[in-house]
Amino acid sequence: MNNSQVVNTLLIVVGGGILLYTLSADDVSPYFKIIGLVIIMLGLYRATNFWVATKDDHKSENEKKED
Repeated sequence: MNNSQVVNTLLIVVGGGILLYTLSADDVSPYFKIIGLVIIMLGLYRATNFWVATKDDHKSENEKKED
């Protein structure tokens, strides 16, 4: 797996963990919810940009195999 994919996955998981913590705990600052949401969105944004940049990679691999 590519390093950027690992970073994207970690951002999404950490952001989700923060949001789950804020839902289950009492007396949590609303800023933690905002931070968790921002981290998830950052991870999703980075992952989407990676997917768009590599969406045609399978076509070049297939062309190399046919030659």
